[in-house]
Amino acid sequence: MSDPAQAITAGAHAAPYVFPASRASRFVAVALAIYVVYAASQMDVSWSRAQEGLSHAGRFFGKMFPPNFERSELLWKGLAESLQIAVLASALGIVLALPVGLLGARNLMPAWVTWPARLLIVLARSFHPVVVAILFVKAVGFGALAGILALTVASIGFIGKLFTEAIEEVSIKQVEAVRATGAPFSSVLAFAVLPQVFSRFIGFATYQLDSNLRNSTMVGIVGAGGVGGTLFAAFQRFDYDFVAAILISIIALIMAGELLATAVRRIFIDNATLRELFHAGSPASHERHLEDD
Repeated sequence: MSDPAQAITAGAHAAPYVFPASRASRFVAVALAIYVVYAASQMDVSWSRAQEGLSHAGRFFGKMFPPNFERSELLWKGLAESLQIAVLASALGIVLALPVGLLGARNLMPAWVTWPARLLIVLARSFHPVVVAILFVKAVGFGALAGILALTVASIGFIGKLFTEAIEEVSIKQVEAVRATGAPFSSVLAFAVLPQVFSRFIGFATYQLDSNLRNSTMVGIVGAGGVGGTLFAAFQRFDYDFVAAILISIIALIMAGELLATAVRRIFIDNATLRELFHAGSPASHERHLEDD
């Protein structure tokens, strides 16, 4: 009988590497490491600056606590406006991203249709929402409208890209089967394409709502509405205890948005009822619990 340790060693030597090394990969890794060192030297990154920053951060956080919630009316007004901006921008962005994503799918559309749609998606994804918000503030003035338009553009870029990729990954057999019946293009979309991408699209939409909630707290810094303007004004007044109150409220808003996104996914993907949303566990576990009873 052969030694088990020798057999294991022989099998380990015979097994191929998960990440096979090559001269090209080694060269790229070394070049990347050299560039990281070079970039750090050019950006004046040093341990002494990090230590100095930690001491400043300690004093800064010391002034933030305890948080001051006395101006709650101003705080809730900013949070409500941020929530409204996020919801409106998400709804408008989803509605506009659906046709753009469909037109960009190369397995359903000709090249002369897909290229303009993909160009629009690239343009929408080229700039950070804050940069786009600055442009819309110049165009439509200060206020929530600029924030809604900026986040709508961001939503079109994100959802349009992912929706296009999801459509291109559908099973073509189901599409051809519906086409073979002589069904029009709208029926092909309704019965062959959308059922295959519906669950993924719900995930895209809920993630974008969560992203817009976070970004809606930022665009206000440049005058595009939301609680970001209140936060920026508090920083300018060195009112750090109120800054802490705003930051805590933003965290609570994002957590509430995450709970809402989870509920939406369970309703549309898992077919959960309102009763099951407040029941511990998944819908399947809830059904098993009812069967046991």
